[in-house]
Amino acid sequence: MQHPTAVALLKDVFGFPAFRDRQSEIIDAIISGKNILAIMPTGAGKSLCFQIPALMKPGLAIVVSPLISLMQNQVAALRILGIEAESLNSGNSPEDNDRVWQKIQNGTLKLLYVSPERLMTAGMLGRIAELQITLFAIDEAHCISQWGAAFRPEYEALSELHVRFPGVPIIALTATADKATREQICQKIFSGQAKTYLTGFDRPNISLKVEIKNGWKQQLLQFLKARQTDGLVQKENGIVYCLSRKKTEEAAALLQDNGFHALPYHAGMPSHVREENLNRFMASPDLIMVATIAFGMGIDKADIRFVFHTDLPASPEAYYQEIGRAGRDGLPATAHMLYGMDDIRMRRMFIDGENADEQHKRRGHQRLNALLSFCEAPECRRVSLLHYFDDALGRSKCGNCDLCENPRETIDATEAGRKFLSAVYRTGQSFGVGHIVDILLGKSNERTERLGHTNLPTFGVGTDLSSGDWKSIARQLMARGFITADMDYGSLKITDDGVLLLKGQESFRYRPDVKLKKANSGRVRRGRNITSDLPEEAQALFLALKSYRKELASERAVPAYVIFSDKSLHDMALHRPITLDQFGEMYGVGAGKKQTFGPEFVAFIQENS
Repeated sequence: MQHPTAVALLKDVFGFPAFRDRQSEIIDAIISGKNILAIMPTGAGKSLCFQIPALMKPGLAIVVSPLISLMQNQVAALRILGIEAESLNSGNSPEDNDRVWQKIQNGTLKLLYVSPERLMTAGMLGRIAELQITLFAIDEAHCISQWGAAFRPEYEALSELHVRFPGVPIIALTATADKATREQICQKIFSGQAKTYLTGFDRPNISLKVEIKNGWKQQLLQFLKARQTDGLVQKENGIVYCLSRKKTEEAAALLQDNGFHALPYHAGMPSHVREENLNRFMASPDLIMVATIAFGMGIDKADIRFVFHTDLPASPEAYYQEIGRAGRDGLPATAHMLYGMDDIRMRRMFIDGENADEQHKRRGHQRLNALLSFCEAPECRRVSLLHYFDDALGRSKCGNCDLCENPRETIDATEAGRKFLSAVYRTGQSFGVGHIVDILLGKSNERTERLGHTNLPTFGVGTDLSSGDWKSIARQLMARGFITADMDYGSLKITDDGVLLLKGQESFRYRPDVKLKKANSGRVRRGRNITSDLPEEAQALFLALKSYRKELASERAVPAYVIFSDKSLHDMALHRPITLDQFGEMYGVGAGKKQTFGPEFVAFIQENS
């Protein structure tokens, strides 16, 4: 029996004209039976790398996915394409499960989505051992790594798959994995026997911005108001991340009180409320989700225009994952982060308080140091972020981050750093930043006088700098690892590197803080957008098609992108197909969608042209 080629399936089923990046290579490797680790940025088409091989070969492909919502969305999208796909999850009724197993037994099912917990039960493994398995696909594979940003112990059991099913190829996929995480994934899932495809981490459409925390409420409102047009609230989706549940509720209330459409999301809320808020976010064109990191994995919404961090994330991986939820449609998006000294102290405290071995904690501090280096980067943030993932931009500047838009020079501040450390040392390493700055500025107050600190040699030696300058120096000394903060009281301690700086055996460069220019503080980039390259008469049709798509998605209880992407609607608005054959030539329209939606969309386009 002759099976369809990958290119034919891409066009006829998925409606795409050509493969991107290394998709074709990865598909060929899977078809030939190789084990694959694929690290591809969000929006690069990871799912096609296992969906197409699943359709090319006889048998059943099993996809491991961490979230029920993610499974359900992918299954819904495949069914609309005319592909037989199902999921086995805790939300299924016994009748649902019987129906799925009937499809498996009679050989009609092509893709089965399951959680790692469900797959690795003795009963499940026994049943699938009797089946013809095409491949195993492990989505969000970084969950298996203890070094990663979203470790899930349940993923560890997946290390048994390549032993139990030695002849079945396995593909592990993720958008986020540094070198240590990649090595751990390879070792655990494949015992080191896999080919790695790394297609790059750059998301050039996301503008990267970092701002020193100085009243997060006001800064958040300023960011959002800068995105308004003529004083009107911008109709766009966004995510605001907060470190705690309490702050999440507080931030959501703040936005609601200021006229923004916002909802909270955190693990402390009743599950039905969380689910309702998530469903509203997925369907809405103008909702801001205020959330802890409980919200994120598997959120495949293409039109999120910004991600705002009110607090420092846990690591570069966590930061990359969280900002990766923005701009999946390839259009301009913004990632804006606030951070300050308290963030650094809190993150150190979380790491040291973990119930983990010293190696794990040491690795946690290394990851945090890498994120702090990104925050304090002297130039192009994108170069700094990509470097962490062993990737390169290919040029010295990206032109789409705050440091490229507003360059800041560093100055030698070795002497100032030594003054600060001297004050820390002479006060017994028992005080926080505020008291040390008072000493350097020569402030006589009740505390400095009572403790006799007005008599120290360092009292008043820093009057050439302002209080803000000294606080910035303290933060950058901490980011560089010259000082650290006590977990319980926040008192500053000098590290081994700090001792070297104090002795004049290390140097320290300082970057004066500069407020982001108002024009760049968050204003929507007015360049290309989804309608800007459409003729004026086509723009109205595009908006009408979006509204129509929303109705269809609501009827089927699926996210709008499952029906058609914005790029597909753009193509329809531009070319105005009025026959089914013409409709089948549109981007993202395969045979299944042509049959399911073609007559309705053709009629709608004719009526609105």
